[in-house]
Amino acid sequence: MSGFSGFRAQRWTLGDTSIYGHVSEGSHSTRTPLILLHGFPQTHAMWARVAEQLRDAFYLVIPDLRGYGDSAAAPDCADHANASKRAMAADVVALADQIGLQRFAVCGHDRGARVAHRLALDHPQRVSALTLIDIAPTLDMYNRTDMAFARAYDHWFHLIQAAPLPEQMIGGCARNYLHAKLGGWGGQGLGHIEPWALAEYERCFTPAHIHAMCEDYRASAGIDLEHDRVSRASGERIACDTLVIVGSRGVVNRLFDVPALWQAQCAGRCETLLLDAGHFIPEELPDSTATALRQFLSAR
Repeated sequence: MSGFSGFRAQRWTLGDTSIYGHVSEGSHSTRTPLILLHGFPQTHAMWARVAEQLRDAFYLVIPDLRGYGDSAAAPDCADHANASKRAMAADVVALADQIGLQRFAVCGHDRGARVAHRLALDHPQRVSALTLIDIAPTLDMYNRTDMAFARAYDHWFHLIQAAPLPEQMIGGCARNYLHAKLGGWGGQGLGHIEPWALAEYERCFTPAHIHAMCEDYRASAGIDLEHDRVSRASGERIACDTLVIVGSRGVVNRLFDVPALWQAQCAGRCETLLLDAGHFIPEELPDSTATALRQFLSAR
């Protein structure tokens, strides 16, 4: 894959699925391990320009989430548990175990950030530091849904409808749908995406991938909320230091009090950084994203 010079492509077999991604060459013993998790409707290709700037200082693990990119989807189940953030977080831990990483930093964007949040709650002893990019907590976003949010994030309510209707509707104009989403949410078209990365997103936007993405969102509107409610009721909070990066032109910044919502979920220190971007911050501002990660993690 273009854009990952100095990295090794690898596939990991993990129980009911297999995960594909790129990992730094060399040993992880001399560099801070950092796992980067992508969002919808992308693949791990979104991290290429950030990874290029961080590869000398960090041991990077950059996978496709289950059902995305070249990672396999788990079998469907009635409650969508196989697409839950808990299941995806368990993938990350199993992957880290295979590599030999006992403790690592995690940075996630969009869906990947929701996986990272659940990972920090379910496996606090494994996560040394957490970075979340352009999300508010899932439970709060659903609880505070109004007309403005429903219009801006229409996909949250479309993709969760029963199969196969959303899959068929998207499949009828898949490339147009993909481009519309990649250029939306405060973005300014597709100019921020590397041509080879856009080609990867198009290649991986197949009927099977579209179904897996819908399952991801169905889980978020169901079993993920159940998990979040249990965590809230039990007083679970993120134990490690957390950095939240937000795009000033994005929907999340416009409609939610992001610093307050995340501070309420953190037992450790929680910092918020506002950048002049839309939703797709790592691709819109790769230099700023890499700098923020370097500064945040070097202080820990």
